Amino acid sequence: MDFRFQKITFLLILFAPILSSAQYTDVINSNRPGRAVSAYAVGKNVVQAEIGFLYEQQDDASLNTDSNIFGADFSIRYGLLFEQLEIVYEGSFITQNLTFTELDLDETRTDFSRNRAGIKYLIFDPFKNPESNKPNLYSWRANNVFQWKNLIPAVSLYAGATFNLGENPFFEGDPVVSPRAAIATQSRLSPRFVLISNIAYDRIGTDFPEWSYAVSLTHAFRNPKWSVFFETQGFNSDRYSDILLRTGVAYLINQNFQADFHLGSNFKTSPSRLFTVLGFSYRLDFHKDELIPIESQSAGQNGGIKRKNYKKKRRKKKKKDDF
Repeated sequence: MDFRFQKITFLLILFAPILSSAQYTDVINSNRPGRAVSAYAVGKNVVQAEIGFLYEQQDDASLNTDSNIFGADFSIRYGLLFEQLEIVYEGSFITQNLTFTELDLDETRTDFSRNRAGIKYLIFDPFKNPESNKPNLYSWRANNVFQWKNLIPAVSLYAGATFNLGENPFFEGDPVVSPRAAIATQSRLSPRFVLISNIAYDRIGTDFPEWSYAVSLTHAFRNPKWSVFFETQGFNSDRYSDILLRTGVAYLINQNFQADFHLGSNFKTSPSRLFTVLGFSYRLDFHKDELIPIESQSAGQNGGIKRKNYKKKRRKKKKKDDF
């Protein structure tokens, strides 16, 4: 039974992007591990929670400070109205224990380092037509060899806002609400490799607007429950600029529950960052497949082909009757 589950899971993971809905899958689709966001939504009427417990060592040579950071990353995702639409809330709540080494002073800062909400909508899906993208049942090589069309990504747009509530010591002087916009792309390079990229413009209209990017490459192992990822993320603003690298693994406990672990660092000393995160993703699946009337189905599907052939036979029979 376990082997059957693994086999089914493997097929769903590999061919999830080419399913007819292109959104909902029978296996959880999490943005974890890492920070790069998938172009696809969770699926209509799916509620999904993603959380990570983090520890970071952050030292700043220019300010002569050492600090330890504890906290949690979390997001709530919900598929609303359409398969392509998702509303999402993302947050990071941390406590930073800061030591000024030259002054022998300690300080504790606690608040949100990330607090935002928005909507994401898939505007382009290269796998929307299942007939032109279905796997070749007669050739393993045809399904696994690189094809140039695999570089064409799915594309989604994000619009939302970043919130700064109260006296936040990490973002002093920022307004309560500032707009945020982003674009996410996702390419299935091969059945085992997926490439995701994000570009975002955050805190629009503030004194410290921020550009950021994230690029993530995920590889599924032969045991489909395991996958590994490599990610780079960059920030550019007058307040803070940096480039981070992450790597880690994810494990599929069951079709609705995933665990993950990753670690990462940067390459500068103002500040230097070294962090590790243990995370989990869980979904409540209320998705129901919509029934499509036969007359509305594509002629490329089996039912449509049969209906088309049936109409041809009727026309031929009618011509004979006319004579």
